[in-house]
Amino acid sequence: MKTNRNIFELKARFFFILLIGMISTSLLANDAMKKEKRVFEEGTYKEFKGKVVAADSGNDLVFANVTIEGTNIATVTNSEGYFALKVPNEMLNKGITFSYIGYQKKTIPVADLKEEKNKIKLEVLSVSLDAITVFPKDPDLLIEAVLNQRKNNYSQDENMMTAFYRETIRKRRAYASLSEAVVEVYKQGYNNQKNDAIKLLKGRKSVDYSKLDTLLFKLQGGPYSTLMLDIMKSPYMILRYDLLDQYDFEIGNITRQDDRILYILNFKQKEWVPEPLFYGSLYIDSETMAIVSASYNVNTEDKKAVGDLFIKRKPAGAEVYPTKASYLVTYREKDGKWIYGYSRGEITFKVNWKRRLFNTYYHTGIEMAVTDWEKTDTKTFRGPERMKSNIVMSDTEMGFADSDFWGAYNVIEPEKSIESAIKKIQRNIEKLKN
Repeated sequence: MKTNRNIFELKARFFFILLIGMISTSLLANDAMKKEKRVFEEGTYKEFKGKVVAADSGNDLVFANVTIEGTNIATVTNSEGYFALKVPNEMLNKGITFSYIGYQKKTIPVADLKEEKNKIKLEVLSVSLDAITVFPKDPDLLIEAVLNQRKNNYSQDENMMTAFYRETIRKRRAYASLSEAVVEVYKQGYNNQKNDAIKLLKGRKSVDYSKLDTLLFKLQGGPYSTLMLDIMKSPYMILRYDLLDQYDFEIGNITRQDDRILYILNFKQKEWVPEPLFYGSLYIDSETMAIVSASYNVNTEDKKAVGDLFIKRKPAGAEVYPTKASYLVTYREKDGKWIYGYSRGEITFKVNWKRRLFNTYYHTGIEMAVTDWEKTDTKTFRGPERMKSNIVMSDTEMGFADSDFWGAYNVIEPEKSIESAIKKIQRNIEKLKN
């Protein structure tokens, strides 16, 4: 049987891999993309910034939803709980809703918000035990029930999805590489061992490696990396039967999402397991035993071991390792079956130079949101139309040339939510599919 480390290394190849080298002079001079950027028309919106925290503890609420009431315009908070949302002028009379699993959602009129430094406090949502008929006591039996119901809860059909993908690389607040793409995903059934496939429909990028100082960061895997976060389709890291004994499971609490009561199942690797594994929380529907969301992190205590897993190549004289690696995946339900809907990953890397006094931190991010899906009888993508699983988006031939498609959204704004980006080009996505 393969060791945990072998399994981790095999899947990490497409999970979130960095290729790091030294920047050449020619790359520093490449600013052609900048000349083709357009600017949003000023005065058509008002921007609001702030932070979402737990009212009782003051803890940051990471990936909390921030939505303009009654619309599809939304964003999510970042890894520190901060948000930035642009509200069109015609919607300034609406409210902004803040929500997070396990907390009471709050709607605040736009007129009551400041442009900056808003601090939104959400109260913990208490759920009475009387609301559920059976409360599980054995966490190991609960996770087994989740796995046993996987075939019933998740789509076993092949589905054709349309999705929006984004990846970023930055040093502190300076973005050096940004890529966005509209893709089609051939999603295999959840009991099918075949890999999902991706086809690129439209893509663009903006690269300015001069902002990375002397290092050249590249992400390998592209949209495939976000699909690897689907732990119900790719259970190799956490939810594989022969790996369950490597983890301690604990039933944390119960909470609510809309009209569903959820069990919160926390997990972490056992102390005697030497390899870096995961820790986090699974949100399980109390009636069906379906995982509706999962947030998890890589154990980065052993910096050398975890660095070897994530970094494929690095320059001499530099020690590079991740200090934080956090992930989120959420599922959507239709006709009693759940399917992948959104995933996001953020990793912070620390670079120690042998002959330098100060360290440097770099931040990388990937996320993909499904905009539409339907059952399909067609065959999966083949040949040149199928995107390679080891793709490096920043090296792919694409740019800002197709202004007819991107339209007014011809500037990649990294602080802008992926949902808002989708809304800007939704009509063109539909035309593209047809």
